[in-house]
Amino acid sequence: MRYLTVILSLICMVLTASAAKADRRVAFVVGNGAYKNVAQLPNPPVDAKAMASVLRNVGFEVVEGTNLTRDKMTERLLEFGKKAQGADVAVFFYAGHGIAIAGTNYLLPIDADIKSEMDVKLGAAINIDLTLDQTMSDAKVKLVFLDACRDNPFAAKIKSNSATRSVSVQTGLAEMKSGEGTLIAFATGPGQTALDGQEGTNSPFTRALISHITTPGVEIQQAMTEVRAQVNEETNKGQLPWGHTNLIGAVYLNPAAKPAVTAAAPAAGSAPAAVASSGSPGTDVELEFWRSVKESNKPEELNAYLTNYPNGQFKSLALARIASLESGPSTTTRNLTTGVDPGVFTEEANQTTEDQIGLEKGQRRDVQRRLNGLGFDTKVTGKFDEGTRAVITRWQAARGYPKSGYLNKLQHKALLAEIVATTQTSSSDDSDDKPAARRRSSSGGGSGGGGRRGGGGGDMAGPGRFIGGMMGGMFGR
Repeated sequence: MRYLTVILSLICMVLTASAAKADRRVAFVVGNGAYKNVAQLPNPPVDAKAMASVLRNVGFEVVEGTNLTRDKMTERLLEFGKKAQGADVAVFFYAGHGIAIAGTNYLLPIDADIKSEMDVKLGAAINIDLTLDQTMSDAKVKLVFLDACRDNPFAAKIKSNSATRSVSVQTGLAEMKSGEGTLIAFATGPGQTALDGQEGTNSPFTRALISHITTPGVEIQQAMTEVRAQVNEETNKGQLPWGHTNLIGAVYLNPAAKPAVTAAAPAAGSAPAAVASSGSPGTDVELEFWRSVKESNKPEELNAYLTNYPNGQFKSLALARIASLESGPSTTTRNLTTGVDPGVFTEEANQTTEDQIGLEKGQRRDVQRRLNGLGFDTKVTGKFDEGTRAVITRWQAARGYPKSGYLNKLQHKALLAEIVATTQTSSSDDSDDKPAARRRSSSGGGSGGGGRRGGGGGDMAGPGRFIGGMMGGMFGR
């Protein structure tokens, strides 16, 4: 009877896993940065690539694009709208320029050239409300992430061409409310602007999203609470993501693994009972991510791994490859200062130059680990306290750099190159791509919505007649 129970349990696990895989998950992921008529944004394409990888790793079919014109965006939206019909979960992610006019939000293709409010309403920009209604209305769960709260690049031009009548051109994006089964998240609050981040990396909002929304066993509203906390800390309270949710159930983008089924100890002399075991889904996702980028010659793809897994199993290998791509091949016997920019020996460092590097907590920990690897003992806390400042000063003195206890970009780059050339910061070995087992702390309970608001906003109902809806929206306002 005991064995029958075990067998039935195993069958249930298999059926549960098959059901989970049967869920239809579709995502629209676009990052626009190479604008033709306004200042370019270097990071949205990097943001989109990282987000697409993260979503694919948890079972999403992704309609992806970067630097899309108006026509290309329409093509991708049509494709997404078809795939999202009847989907269990549909995700809409956009990074790039967005504008708000008269309380309505619009996304900007890279060929947008907006001189007046009329240009916007005649289709030069993408109406967000209309787009979401026409592409995602049939999905059971709708998650919308908009990293588009940057300054309106056409604001002055629109206002100057609207002298004969009043026109409301807002800073950032306007407030939006979610329909039933929908969560909408902005990089920052209504009417405020968000940071784009250091060039070639992810924005603070996207970095936090890819770090939390697919954490195994974490419900999406709890994940968004953690996203807000990370962005708030990373920007020194200069940016706080905002959202509106009308979800009617718990949503997990990466459900926790089912616990292993272990039979009771068999009686003496009997055959051993079967034990069901499974690997950690978080580890599997990270492994697949690493395999997809480990041979890449593009630092931004390796940085996407680091932003998603700041303390990942292959972190040191990713950092080593980035350094080798930036500095060229190195050997373990080269001189510590070989290949270092000569300016590092004369350029002063202070709090301002260190702030310009934009080190977030995980990166500060990495600096401390690297100093430890060189024999300059310091605690790995992620905070540059007096003890760490003293250690940085000792390192600067040993290398002949100006002593201050603070870093500048040249010194930080020299530190990265030096550690890669001399000391491995981790014992991880990717010879067989098998990450070592490690303990994972469990997230505290609670549904967590953090800024959750009830009600408000109608359901995004209606058939996915995208082209007709777009045309009606253009001329019906």
